[in-house]
Amino acid sequence: MIEDFEEKRYQLPRAKPLDVLHFLMDQHGLKQKDLVDVFGTPSIVSEVLSGKRELNKDHIKRLSDRFH
Repeated sequence: MIEDFEEKRYQLPRAKPLDVLHFLMDQHGLKQKDLVDVFGTPSIVSEVLSGKRELNKDHIKRLSDRFH
């Protein structure tokens, strides 16, 4: 009943993947350098966070593992 009520009245807005990543970084107090282990190189982290490069399946999997 609670889930049904919340789904009808408190739906979360759709968010772009990059917005979600920035939010998670903020909530976890992470800086760009903290995500090198996820993306492989500092330049890829920079490109993804600036929107020049999109997340690929491998990045998404690693981010999912990192943030549970």
